Amino acid sequence: MARTPSKAGSSRADRPDVAERKRRRRSLAEDALNIPNLLTFGRILMIPLCLWFLHRGTPEGCYWAGFVFMFASLTDALDGYLARKLGVVSVLGKFLDPLADKLLVMACLVELVPMGRIPGWATVILLARELSITGLRSVAASEGVVIAAGQEGKTKTALQMIGLVALIVGYPVHLQYAGIDLGIVDLIRIGQAFIYLSLIFSVTSGVQYVQLFGEAVDAKEKARKKPRSSSIHPKRELEAGGGSVGSSVADGAEKGPIVPRPAPVPSEIATPAEARNAEES
Repeated sequence: MARTPSKAGSSRADRPDVAERKRRRRSLAEDALNIPNLLTFGRILMIPLCLWFLHRGTPEGCYWAGFVFMFASLTDALDGYLARKLGVVSVLGKFLDPLADKLLVMACLVELVPMGRIPGWATVILLARELSITGLRSVAASEGVVIAAGQEGKTKTALQMIGLVALIVGYPVHLQYAGIDLGIVDLIRIGQAFIYLSLIFSVTSGVQYVQLFGEAVDAKEKARKKPRSSSIHPKRELEAGGGSVGSSVADGAEKGPIVPRPAPVPSEIATPAEARNAEES
């Protein structure tokens, strides 16, 4: 009769799982509290502050919104540098860092449309590109394919950040450089020019991402379908008791173990029962 495991035994078996879950929770909490991820959380919290200043629409409010946006953009470069320098690159950071960047940019783009500083169609194209590439990278990661950012994508990000700062400030500024009076500069026109230029790099980099993804998936499929070399085992024969037992091998795998036939017992050798009967007689 089979014995059922006791509750004590099952609880002992469950202890490693509980310990593993506690370890993972502790690791996630430690990741959330390291300096780079705290900077990322701070960047996310800056988004409503930037929108609040921008929504006021006053020159002072727009200047403060531009300052908050620039400071948040600087923390983006700082948290990545600190994560590599301190050796605290984590899965949580890899998820939060690009998410914070997308939220900051998309929130400001949407807020600038009703203010008349950027046309709606440009915002739609930029948002569609960001969402499409994010989804494409997620699918690539699930397939084990890593798509690195190209030069076009980096140029797009730089142009976009400069254009957004100019659009957020938004009011004409009287500039002077090295004692030379540059006159009044319309930041909205300058910001729109940078955004339109970033649109070109957005489309080209998006097409490049799709091409890289297709090439990587094709290479992975070809590697998966590549025929494996199979070894051919010769037919083996085992001589036992004057007979032969053969075992053929097909497709590189044996059909079953080879068991030799037992040799016949000669009639001259008495069995144990016959020996006892002979002694009794």
